[in-house]
Amino acid sequence: METIFVKPHEAPRKWYVIDAEGKRLGHVAVKAVKLLRGKHKPFYTPHQEIGDYVIIVNADKIELSGNKSQQKIYYRHSGYPGGLTAENFLDMIKRKPTFPMEAAVKGMLPKGPLGRQLFRNCKVYAGPTHPHGAQQPESID
Repeated sequence: METIFVKPHEAPRKWYVIDAEGKRLGHVAVKAVKLLRGKHKPFYTPHQEIGDYVIIVNADKIELSGNKSQQKIYYRHSGYPGGLTAENFLDMIKRKPTFPMEAAVKGMLPKGPLGRQLFRNCKVYAGPTHPHGAQQPESID
């Protein structure tokens, strides 16, 4: 039995749309990462970029379970002493509607050059429309 090895530029790539309205943040992020990495393909290889493109719409309408909308904190630091800023989920959704989804997807991808390249294949939009209609993306539940 031989191992199937597909070159990244020869791998068939598709576009998928995930509607995040009313769905949990983690569930949508897990589905997106599986498609981005190509784990649903029979010739998946961990060190190659053979995954598909993912478009996430309605990212501003995601939900969190329990009290996480008040308790989930996003931190950032300016680099100066005392420059730590903390912001909860509700404030972050108002300021940057796509950031929580992008952070969840990016955190589930591998760290390093491969993860950065895979994240470029993920497009996140706050509203229900996207400019990728020409790629004829498939809808995913």
